[in-house]
Amino acid sequence: MQMKWTLALVGLVGLTACADSSSSGNAGPASDRLREVAAPGQDLSRVKVDAANGCYVYEYRGPVETTYLPVRTRDGRPVCTRKQS
Repeated sequence: MQMKWTLALVGLVGLTACADSSSSGNAGPASDRLREVAAPGQDLSRVKVDAANGCYVYEYRGPVETTYLPVRTRDGRPVCTRKQS
C-alpha cells in the first residue's frame, strides 16, 4: 500500500513539471526581422521572449497540449535577444 502512495506522489510531482513557468510576457506576432531569420514551418503568429534565456519562443498548439517551442534559424540555432552563456 505504501508503494501505491509513493508512486501517486511521484506522478503528481511529475505533472507539475509540465507547467510553463520559464516564459513570461505577452505573446504577439513576430517582427519582420524575426520572420526573415526564422526557419520555415514555425507558426510565428504568437511569439515572446523566454525570460530564462532571452530566446524567442513561439506558441505550438499540438493535439494534446499547447506549449512554447524555441524559434530556430534554418540551420537549427535558437534566435535570441542576447548572447547565450
